[in-house]
Amino acid sequence: MKVLFLYKDYHPVLGGIENHIRLLAQGLRAEGVDARVLVTNTGPTTVRQTIGGVPVTKAGRQAHILSTPISFPYFTELPRAVAEADLVHLHAPYPPAELAQLLLGRKKPFVITYHSDIVRQKLSGKLYAPLLRLVLRRATLVAVSSPAYVESSPFLQRIRRKCRLVHFGIDLGRFAKTGQIQVSADRLHRRFGGRPLLLFIGRLRHYKGVDVLIRAMLSVDDAHLLIVGDGPMRRDLQQLAGAHQLADRITFLGECSEPEALAARHAAQLFLLPSTNRAEALGTVQLEAMACRLPVICTELGTGTSYVNRHEETGLVVPPNDPTALSAAINRLLADANLRTQMGAAGRKRVQEEFALPMMIRKTVSFYNEALSALPQ
Repeated sequence: MKVLFLYKDYHPVLGGIENHIRLLAQGLRAEGVDARVLVTNTGPTTVRQTIGGVPVTKAGRQAHILSTPISFPYFTELPRAVAEADLVHLHAPYPPAELAQLLLGRKKPFVITYHSDIVRQKLSGKLYAPLLRLVLRRATLVAVSSPAYVESSPFLQRIRRKCRLVHFGIDLGRFAKTGQIQVSADRLHRRFGGRPLLLFIGRLRHYKGVDVLIRAMLSVDDAHLLIVGDGPMRRDLQQLAGAHQLADRITFLGECSEPEALAARHAAQLFLLPSTNRAEALGTVQLEAMACRLPVICTELGTGTSYVNRHEETGLVVPPNDPTALSAAINRLLADANLRTQMGAAGRKRVQEEFALPMMIRKTVSFYNEALSALPQ
């Protein structure tokens, strides 16, 4: 089976979708599926690379508008790439890829992984809606990461009969606490005076709710917040922390290497995902924290956040945009080490049973086989 992935970015660009596609492509190739990737490059030149054993074409980028890379070579590369595939796998939302598939790749069957609705760009979202509905209608099947998103998305409700649940998976081996990771975690803990550590990992973007988390820290008992990641809101968030006189209780670590981020997970007492709207479809970082036996506090968005993190079982779920509720949840878990241990163990078990990488690969192959078998012979 030959499968072509279409999206906007790929490793080493950081992001939940980018990392998901990388793990999926590598895992499928290990099972004998010829997975290839077409994305845009961060610069104007088109390059062809093999990354982690996966053939990747990065079409030269000419512009970046409303979080959307624009690449004219993408439209010339796509027909050739599609011609060599048995099945095309779109990762939505990325409107240029969906348009290119409809115009230039329509002779080949395609499936979609629907990652999230477009939330913030109201005007462009309205313009995009007819294209999205058309591409969803023409797709053979649509993969979703949680049942909640099917029921809450106005786009998926209409095509729920063709939606299939395919959990995102993580490589549990990546999150093992080796001796060196333990040494680094202990060092990080000492760096902040042995105080309890709270951890956020993610891009510093509008929907991540880090501003809400900073305000919640005003009412949190003695603890230090580590923020791992970078993004367009970093300066504003640092200024907000300073304005609330929290600079000595919040550390912005920026982009960290994988071992550094892993050490932070094993040093922390709690993981926080305070996202504020449904642009946060699932929160793979929750799975990664749970793999490290970290209890999680997330927000209820009507998406997959509370599907992954089960309230009172693997962590706590609070309303979005509510610093008071968030700080109360943090204080409750900081005060109860036994409850943190219990929730951490339950989270690890949930990931092992439902979200391990081999399971995602198996379900994806079954998803492809169903899509291909549904086609006219």
